[in-house]
Amino acid sequence: MAITPVKDMVMAAKAAITSLSTEQAAAEVAAGRAVFVDIRDVRELERDGRLPGAIHAPRGMLEFWVDPASPYHKEALATDKRLVLVCAGAWRSALATKTLQDMGMDNVAEMEGGFSAWKAEGRPVD
Repeated sequence: MAITPVKDMVMAAKAAITSLSTEQAAAEVAAGRAVFVDIRDVRELERDGRLPGAIHAPRGMLEFWVDPASPYHKEALATDKRLVLVCAGAWRSALATKTLQDMGMDNVAEMEGGFSAWKAEGRPVD
């Protein structure tokens, strides 16, 4: 049985979502129009650091945390601001952004290059 390669899934997701450059994402957050949502695993946060002020919503819980009907709902994610999803390299964030769009959210985007690009550009890390 053949499966769809994850790279193909990521490329399809990226064709259907909004991707912001690190500069665009930082500007939206600084202007108060967006919040960063870091979907990396807690071990990645501990090892590599995190974006200052980012909400941590692990990828495995994201859909449950954004759904107001879920017993796991997190109020921090119930906002009119744009949620800018961030992972290590913008693959998980692309798939997660597409999933949230499929759930009916229109205030969601991903950050191109992910945390790796952010850090490589010398941007602040906690």
